[in-house]
Amino acid sequence: MPELSGKTALITGASAPNGIGRAIALKLSTQGAAVIVTDVALGLELDGQTVPRMALLQELVAQIREAGGRAMGLPLDVTSEQQIRVVVAAAIKEFGTLDVLVNNAGSLAGSDKFLSTTPEQWRSSFGVNLLGPMMMAQAVIPYMQQADGGRIINIGSTGSLGGEPGFGAYTAMKHGLVGLTKTLAAEFGPDGILCNTVCPGYIATDMHMAANDRLAAEQGVSVDQIKRQRYADVALRDAGLPEDVAEAVAYLAGSAGKYVTGINLPVTGGVPFGI
Repeated sequence: MPELSGKTALITGASAPNGIGRAIALKLSTQGAAVIVTDVALGLELDGQTVPRMALLQELVAQIREAGGRAMGLPLDVTSEQQIRVVVAAAIKEFGTLDVLVNNAGSLAGSDKFLSTTPEQWRSSFGVNLLGPMMMAQAVIPYMQQADGGRIINIGSTGSLGGEPGFGAYTAMKHGLVGLTKTLAAEFGPDGILCNTVCPGYIATDMHMAANDRLAAEQGVSVDQIKRQRYADVALRDAGLPEDVAEAVAYLAGSAGKYVTGINLPVTGGVPFGI
């Protein structure tokens, strides 16, 4: 029997075709979990075109169902407490349980030199990167308590572990996410609820690969040269794949991770964490 048969997992920020959220949804589905995939109801820029995120979610749902899995896709702005309540209620109504929460939705708002960032950018970053996961946890924990346990997996980054110039708001919120993880792990461990943070490094998502292309064009060099520059400090000298992050999430969601809580799990290929 698949590892997560009879379980239900909710993943935020899952619409990008080559994104971490999508890879997580596919991995947990192959392990038997019913999945609820969500994202904000806005367009996503892909190859110079704006693609509706909801259409991408429905493609993902169709792919999972065609493979024999169970899935549903719903719009969700994680900064909206009302939308969170609606999605969680719909998940419970459809599948009966909510056993795994993956807080994957994130924002790079405020990615600029510190003195150039505005309070509005910091508020935006706080809303998506920290307040959203907090409200998601508040919404699902009562159901996990009723079920005598559950797993909450927050997706951080190397920005959760160190600091670098130009990412002040993002880094501050991702550090805060680690604090949230440890608080939940300590407070709800007696209820059988485990909470951990997965911290990806360079991952070859659509956004990451587009950044490589942009940097190559700006510098007038090849993409391979940009990769060598960017990954020079990575022990494995390359970016990881979304599936690498999904494997870490699956470990923490499954029976192998039943005695693991409150940790930060780097999936970085050995990248230094900065200051």
